[in-house]
Formats: sequence, structure tokens, C-alpha cells
Amino acid sequence: MLNLSTFLEDSALRHGKRPAYTCHGKTYTFFSINEEANKLANALVTIGIRPGDKIAISCPNLVQFPIVYYGVLKAGGVVVPLSILLKKNEIAYQLKDSDSKVYFCFQGNEEFPMGKYGWEAFREVNDCEHFFMVMPEPQNTLPIDDIQTLSWLVHNQSPSYESIPTKAEDIAVIIYTSGTTGSPKGAELTHANLFLNALLSANSILGLHTNDVQLITLPLFHILAMTVQMNTCIFKGAHCILVPRFDPEKVLELIGEYGVSIFVGVPTMYWALLDYLRNRPEKQPGEHKLRLCISGGASLPVKVLQDFEELFNVLILEGYGMSEGSPVVTFNHRQIGRKPGSVGTPIWGVEVKVVDQEGNEVPTGEKGELWYRGHNVMKGYYGLKEETERILTNGWLHSGDIAIKDDDGFFYIVDRIKDMIIRGGKNVYPREIEETMIRHEAISQVSVVGVPCERLGQEIKAFVVLKNGKTVTGEAIIKWTKEKIAAYKYPREIEFVKTLPLNASGKILKKELRR
Repeated sequence: MLNLSTFLEDSALRHGKRPAYTCHGKTYTFFSINEEANKLANALVTIGIRPGDKIAISCPNLVQFPIVYYGVLKAGGVVVPLSILLKKNEIAYQLKDSDSKVYFCFQGNEEFPMGKYGWEAFREVNDCEHFFMVMPEPQNTLPIDDIQTLSWLVHNQSPSYESIPTKAEDIAVIIYTSGTTGSPKGAELTHANLFLNALLSANSILGLHTNDVQLITLPLFHILAMTVQMNTCIFKGAHCILVPRFDPEKVLELIGEYGVSIFVGVPTMYWALLDYLRNRPEKQPGEHKLRLCISGGASLPVKVLQDFEELFNVLILEGYGMSEGSPVVTFNHRQIGRKPGSVGTPIWGVEVKVVDQEGNEVPTGEKGELWYRGHNVMKGYYGLKEETERILTNGWLHSGDIAIKDDDGFFYIVDRIKDMIIRGGKNVYPREIEETMIRHEAISQVSVVGVPCERLGQEIKAFVVLKNGKTVTGEAIIKWTKEKIAAYKYPREIEFVKTLPLNASGKILKKELRR
């Protein structure tokens, strides 16, 4: 028997009075979080929820997210976290596709009307039986315009609950991902998947201990924040500072105010922090308690890594993962050592190899698709047997990423297969071009994509964000880049933009740039 909610129950017992979460200046202890999760579990049983039922939630980084998350798990349910950026039709699709019985949705505001979209979507899905609005102030227990609230649901419920004993192979979370291709698919992650990934992340990667403080600005519905931050801190009894929206100034302020020791981000966050400080000499980081930074979600440009480490005098460890892998697959382990630019070596219990189109392992140093298998691999895509069989071969999950393994066993992600550009029959990897261009003195950020070309099939185009106060022509950038990489690789088109399109977790949306 194994239930991921054991993390919370154990920490409530061992570290009950210690701070678990701080959000908007208010701090909640492990004991109080566990009691609130118990109330929710009791409420779910009261409205007829049974083990295995799916419960969806749309909520930013607020304390209500972990309360719902662990409350659902205690009741033997399956958590279905939805992106807070989804619109009505997208929400309705995922509610219906996941067979969700209950939907918790944050109210939002006029600028960001999550509650409005969620309520409209819920009303279109006949099999989703209950809707509860998550309010900014948890103590509000009255229905809003006849819509029941989370606080109303748990009002007067008992703070004690005996968790349902689930099996290790039972589904704990269904997290939606585009996978390697196609429409969003629900990756089924088991209690064992998430339990082991959090345990290994806490011990082998973060070296997490009770006195650590993590700042969580990645969205909790994203698998990286969920596993490597939320679950690890609950497991180890560490303190989390919840930030509902990433803002460089606010993040730097909170790092100092709360003595944050671990920061986890995606590459665009590290770039944004550097860009903010680059233009504000008076705001340079002074004394801080940061001892470790983690980067995931996409490849971190080496130049950004080096500049950040020098400025903050802190180590950044980069890793690789995906939703289907719970998420961590490889990492630059502190015990083994690291190589900047690489995603490290496999985590304990996971095998990784690089293969050709026939699934045969390629020689060291050659490019191929990264496959992996182990305790982290999802059970499958919910309700999609053929899609599951397509992506899994004898337990090996096909990542859709192009990688290289070096002589020391370190892996390097070259690019996504779907992002690779085929120009005149030659394979061109955008990341290689981006790593070169980011070193130009005037370039702050860059993203490279392939665009249709009648003569060559695809042509190379770069979208460039310039540093404040810097000016340069597209022709000059093309000439500069041409001198540093092979003739078939340099971009023929440059488009200057103020910002690059990002998703909710901070990844650059290349599909938006291709339009």
C-alpha cells in the first residue's frame, strides 16, 4: 500500500508547528495544512466521491492548491491539475477527457477571469457533477451568486481523516501534456511514480533538509514545481514561499526577506532576473542565502548559466524531464559532478539511451532520440491505448528529444524532434544557433524556428530581443552569426521583437513564432 499523502501526514506529525507555506505574507503550518486537507477529504466522501474518481483543479500558486491536492489523494481520488491559462473550450475538453467528477476553480479577476471560464466550461460537461469556486480568502464560506465555494464545502467538516490505502500502481495524478505530437493527452502518473521521483529529487538532487526554504514561482500545476518543489518540501518538512505570478523584482525581494536557499526555475526566469539586474545597477544582489539553483523545463543557454552563477555566486544544476517521466529523468548530480550545457546523468533506477529511427542504440557522440525506462515512466495516456503503445516500447518511453551521450555518460539535449529544421535536406538544430547568437553583445534573448521555403523546404528565422539601449541591424547579426557557424546553419531572416511568447510555466512557445 502507498499513498502520496503520507508525505503530508508524516510531516504534520514530525514538524507540525513548523511553517509549510507562506503566501501573501501569511504562513501556514504543516499541522494546519494537514487538517484542511482532512476536511476536504471528508467533504469529498460526503458528496459521494469514491476511490479512483477524478478531481480537477485550476488554481495559481496559493495555499488552496496543496490543500486540494493532498485532500483528494487522502480520499483515494485522482488529481487532475489544469493550466490556469486555459480558456473555456480547452477546460471543457480536459474535464470531459479526464472524466472528472468535481472541478475546483479559482475565482480570478476581471483581467484574468478564470472562474468565469471554468464555470462556463463546467456547465458544458454533463458528467462533471460538482463545481466549487476557490476564493482568494479561504475564510469566505458563503456561496457566490449561487455558486458553491471550496470554503463552503469544507465548512464544519472534521479535521481528522483516515486516508484511503491506495496501491503503488494506482493513478495519483493525470497531468495534461501535448506529448511528442498532437492534442493534449492525460499522462497517468502513479503514487509510486511521484513518490520515488520526489524522494530522489529531495535527497540526490537538492540535498534538501528541514531548514531549507524554497521559493515556488513555477506554477504548481506544472509537473516540475509539483514534484521537485511541492512534494519534496512536504516530504522533508521544508518551508515553501508561494508566488502566484513571476516578477523579477518580487522574486529578488522574497529571496532576501525569507532567506530562500533553493530556487527552481525555467531558463526564461533566469534570463528575466539577469535582464532586470543588468538594467538596475543599484539593485545588485547583496548577501543572500541561496545555496543551490535548479533549471529545468527547457535547455538553459550556457551564457545565461555562467552569467547568473557569477552574479549570485551560486551553483545552477540543470536536468531533464517531462510530464510522462514524473518528471525527472537525468540530472547533474552534486555527488557525480556536472558539465555546463549537459542535462547530466540518469537518476537512480532509470535507464537512458540514445537510438536511431529503428530503435537501435547509436555510438557515443552521435545524435539520436532519447529513450528512457524505469520507475518514473507513466502508466500511459488516459483512455488512449494506441497513443500509449506508440510512445512506449518494452517499457522504453520515446521522448521526442534529440540527444547525445558523451564518453563520461553525460547527456546533452540537442533539440526537440519537432523543432528540428530541415533546410535543403540538411538537419539544423535551433538550440545550436541560439547558443551562438546569445553571445552577441546586443542580444538579450533569441529563439530560432524554421519557416516555409519554396526552394529549400524550410528556411532559418531568428526572433531577437535586444538588450536595453542596444541597437543593431538584422544584416549585422546575420553577418556576425555567419562567421561563427557553418554556412547552412546561420539565420537568413531576423525579426526584432520586444518579448517572446511564453506559456504558463515560462517556456518559449515556438509554435506561436512559426505562425
